[in-house]
Amino acid sequence: MYDLIIIGGGPAGASAAIYAARKRLKTLLITGEFAGQSVVSDNIQNWIGTISISGKMLAESMRAHLLAYSKGIVEINEGERVTACRKLAKGFSVTTDKKKTYKAKTIFIGVGSGRRKLPAAGADKYEHKGVTYCASCDGPLFEGQDVIVVGGGNAGFETASQLLAYAKSVTLINNTPDYFADPVTVEKVLAHPKMKGINNVTPVKVDGDKFVTSLTYKDNKTGKLTTLPTGGIFVEIGLAPATSFLKGTVKMTPGGQIKVNPRSGAASISGIWAAGDCTDLPYHQNNIAVGDAIRALENIYVYLKAK
Repeated sequence: MYDLIIIGGGPAGASAAIYAARKRLKTLLITGEFAGQSVVSDNIQNWIGTISISGKMLAESMRAHLLAYSKGIVEINEGERVTACRKLAKGFSVTTDKKKTYKAKTIFIGVGSGRRKLPAAGADKYEHKGVTYCASCDGPLFEGQDVIVVGGGNAGFETASQLLAYAKSVTLINNTPDYFADPVTVEKVLAHPKMKGINNVTPVKVDGDKFVTSLTYKDNKTGKLTTLPTGGIFVEIGLAPATSFLKGTVKMTPGGQIKVNPRSGAASISGIWAAGDCTDLPYHQNNIAVGDAIRALENIYVYLKAK
């Protein structure tokens, strides 16, 4: 039986594994790959201590850091995904897509989330060529351009607010008659002279050449099609946490995010912790995922040593 099983190889999982290695906890890390959402970004500018780094290089550096400490302490099962997690009389068991079962005294979950994709023709073709899902990562690359934000919730308005610092103009389009964001936020952001909001419309097509040049949307009431020229489209229509394997094990939000104690990272069942984009905590970013994972690992260490 392991002291700890870490599920996920993004920033949260990798940093938890590095700390587990340094604390000499017998650990198994299970991940499909060392990645995270930002692995597709060519230019991450908010990774503290590094002015600019690609998502691929960030993932590789985390993997190398772990390997430098892991020998004989942290076992790494890469290319394997957890399909079930079960509470035992003592500890937990996890089952993977390779029909293998492992046992541990504690579990750390850092599986992250995937952005809900823009359901418009051409959106997949122009992903990372003007269609982006991370304003914090890519916003400065669109300085001086007319950009579009898709999404009328708090995340959409937060993204629009960030982009107003760089963009020539920001147009936010929302597929319902009213915004879901907090009224105070809506009022503040829409008051900006470079900001415009369009309600009750649905994106139907993304066009471009080598890069995005326009977005066409349909008026949900009249059916009229309108094409907006744009240099970039920022999509904020929600996240899909990769937590289906936990159904019935821990408490989760209706959207599948794990409910955790913000002070400790502990889930609803003693012995399980989580951090990063798969949790219900706000502000999902690489730096925050790493910090929350380290806090959780410190608490896991205390928990194990108290046994």
